Amino acid sequence: MKIIWSAAVAATLLASSSCSAFAPAPRYASTVSTVRVNDAPAWTRRSRVAVASSASAEDNGEMDPATAALYVRKARPDYKPGAIDDPDYVRIFDTTLRDGEQSPGATLTSSEKLEIARMLAKLGVDIIEAGFPIASPDDFDAVKQIADKVGNEVFEDGYVPVICGLSRAFPKDIERCWDAIKTAKRPRIHTFIATSKIHMETKLNKTPDEVVQTAIDAVTYAKSLGCDDIEFSPEDAGRSEPEFLYRILGEAIKAGATTLNIPDTTGWNMPWEFGALIAKLRENVPGAEKVVFSTHCHNDLGLATANSLAGALNGARQLECTINGIGERAGNASLDEIAMALALKGDSEFDSDAQFGSGKLYSAINPVYISPTSKLVQEYTGMRCQPHKAIVGANAFRHESGIHQDGMIKNKSTYEIMTPESIGLVRGSSESGAGIFLGKHSGRNAVGTRLRELGYDLDPEKLNVVFKRFKEVAEKKKGGLEDEDLEAIVSDQAGNVNELWHVTGLQSSTGMTGIPTATVKLMGPDNVERFLATTGTGPVDAVYKAIDQIMGVSVELESYKLESVTEGIEALATTRVSIRPKVGGPNDTKSAHAQLGMMSERTFSAAGSDTDIITSSARAYVSALNKLLKWNMRRQEQIVDNDEVNGTADNAVSAGPDTVKLVEQ
Repeated sequence: MKIIWSAAVAATLLASSSCSAFAPAPRYASTVSTVRVNDAPAWTRRSRVAVASSASAEDNGEMDPATAALYVRKARPDYKPGAIDDPDYVRIFDTTLRDGEQSPGATLTSSEKLEIARMLAKLGVDIIEAGFPIASPDDFDAVKQIADKVGNEVFEDGYVPVICGLSRAFPKDIERCWDAIKTAKRPRIHTFIATSKIHMETKLNKTPDEVVQTAIDAVTYAKSLGCDDIEFSPEDAGRSEPEFLYRILGEAIKAGATTLNIPDTTGWNMPWEFGALIAKLRENVPGAEKVVFSTHCHNDLGLATANSLAGALNGARQLECTINGIGERAGNASLDEIAMALALKGDSEFDSDAQFGSGKLYSAINPVYISPTSKLVQEYTGMRCQPHKAIVGANAFRHESGIHQDGMIKNKSTYEIMTPESIGLVRGSSESGAGIFLGKHSGRNAVGTRLRELGYDLDPEKLNVVFKRFKEVAEKKKGGLEDEDLEAIVSDQAGNVNELWHVTGLQSSTGMTGIPTATVKLMGPDNVERFLATTGTGPVDAVYKAIDQIMGVSVELESYKLESVTEGIEALATTRVSIRPKVGGPNDTKSAHAQLGMMSERTFSAAGSDTDIITSSARAYVSALNKLLKWNMRRQEQIVDNDEVNGTADNAVSAGPDTVKLVEQ
């Protein structure tokens, strides 16, 4: 199947469910103009929706009303720490940049984090947890950069995201966190301590009284720094004694906490258990009416989204989640699933006995940015969604069964409860059989349009880089490029933002009788070209050894995956690698785990594509090494800055392999 394109607008594809379905009644709207969607089903209609002249609308130029409705910025109550004027409004707290990055191999650079944070702002999340500032100089720098920039970029409707930093319940951690986020218009400190019996006895070695006092001291200290938005989490609350939770949460409120986050840290709870826990806490915690209750659910039993929604049913009005559900172990509640569940069922299925609000729940997420944000996170973390992942999986809007296909041809609502357009994934005309062919003669506009149909929202500079690579591949590949080829090229170019070194030449030889040999030529950051010839156990091993020697690195290859993007002898190959610096080597990158405080080496992942598998492997490896070198460069810059300010390295952040020195107060 070849890539084809049509200029037909998506409006006709939206007849079954317009994106205006996801706009709540505009109780707090700053209306620029209004759109009526009268032909949609009753559940999709709202009396008015605000069409904001946001950056997203500007990016898409002049649009007809139906298409413009996709880019509506959703109305929301004015932000107040510890209170929400509308009891039906659900805040979305995204922790992709903190908990999501704790996924093995999901290390992100500062520039990648900034780009994801900006996309999260377009998506409309209420709170962005930008990281764990005490973990390393680079983490601190990344959080501060997001606070300085994204935390001060106010949209025309007045929206600006809260920028949150995570901190353990130690004064040094809390102070470091505040230093990173305080420049944001809406900064928040999120501090935590474990409250389950197993954690208190075996991990903390503290009595319940000591844990309560630590929590009080942490919240009090955060408030003394000038922070008026403080979130407190009793880690492993899902396995903690409810009576102890009533006590510690009540004390946290007295000390100044404005949000109480209830984590199911190990994914242990059933939805009815977790919902009942939220209800009990709201009923029994002294001062519960003064704070917002939040959920943070892990997916160890596949119930993270269900538990989060059960929490909302019972009065939680902040739901913590990540893009694509990435996170520790089996991951977190998935933002796309929560957002679309509230969008489709929020006004009909959340009227409980709790008598909290009217039961017609809604969020201010702009669903049209779900797919672009998902793809961006996949590219930068190297973590692909399984094809059958709800909402954003490759197969979520594909139909193979003959019965299903027949139904879809007659009426798309027979098998789809939402349209792909509503999440920013335009169903390209390649599925309807008319348009233009993408090959070596195709122009930038055709490539850019097809990428937008596939869900990639690239700025002009990145589109130019991708288009240049597209031309290089199209010259070699007869018969044009397919969707998968284009996506592979985007993935291949995702690492260019970190580019220090790049491959300029490569030649390899191998066989059953000869010794595998490779000659590699690299252009360095000083614009000097260097080359080296080495041998190895195979051609890829020889190439990687040559690259190591030219770049002067010492790493271990943790994973290597090579796959054909499409079928045929001329198919594009994509290689994905993960590397980890050798312990004690020149590129050591230890940092602290956000919850356990344990030191561990970071892993760096990247992808590369080419019609030649050896070149594809080289591009992926160099891209991963570039991420590592850029991370180390920023870490050293931060250490130098600390030395200049303090006269010596800070006690909590020092040079050498032990980047973070853990200090318990």
